Amino acid sequence: MWLGIAIASWGALCSIAKRSLPAAVYGLIGFCGFNILVWLGLAFTRPEHAAIIMALQTPMTAIAIWLTRGLRPASFTIGCIAAAIGGVLVVVTKGNLAHVFEGGTLIGDLLVLLGAVSWVIYTMPGHHFSGWSPPRMTVFTCIPGAIGLVAINAFTIASGYSVLPTFDQVWSVKWQLAYFVVFTVVLGVLGFNNGVKYLGALNAMLMLNLIPIIVFAIEAWLGCSFAAIEIGGAAIVIGALAANNLYLRRSAQRP
Repeated sequence: MWLGIAIASWGALCSIAKRSLPAAVYGLIGFCGFNILVWLGLAFTRPEHAAIIMALQTPMTAIAIWLTRGLRPASFTIGCIAAAIGGVLVVVTKGNLAHVFEGGTLIGDLLVLLGAVSWVIYTMPGHHFSGWSPPRMTVFTCIPGAIGLVAINAFTIASGYSVLPTFDQVWSVKWQLAYFVVFTVVLGVLGFNNGVKYLGALNAMLMLNLIPIIVFAIEAWLGCSFAAIEIGGAAIVIGALAANNLYLRRSAQRP
């Protein structure tokens, strides 16, 4: 019995060691790429623009699967992807391509887009880690990602690009940090995972389409005004994503 346990344990350790390096790479891409690029992009663009761009992760995933695995999406899905991308361009440019060069917005939007792509890459290799539970996958990707973030911050501080905040500066945003840690990182992830468990992935992704609406509502409550064409572009994105999710849900229910 003990010999069997030892052999099984050794096999499990070998399997973990074999997959730990790829998991670390994906963790670095996902957590470092997403956090660094998105937060850097937010310094140059508006939060509602970032929310709309982040909503494109679902169609970007469909495109990535098409390119890497040869699984072509349905024609309706391709149409929804095109409409969503068009809606984002409307929001970002306000209907005028000349606006993308104003105030560094284009740079910020591109950084946020690259951050969204980083997270899409992180979500792609799930089938390569079959047999791994979500907590194990999270641990083996989150720890390298956290180490990478610390290393990047240490490098930027040492090079003079950024400055280590003082205790008073950190304490001045204590409530914002507490909200981010508790509600966004802990409760947000736990809530989403439980939503996927009880509602299914399609319904959970459909609920995520509410993010741009919530961001626009918060910005409006804070006094920000929007052009009619920005609201129209956001409606196009949300409508396209919702229509695609409803279509996929109905297709999944067909025998």
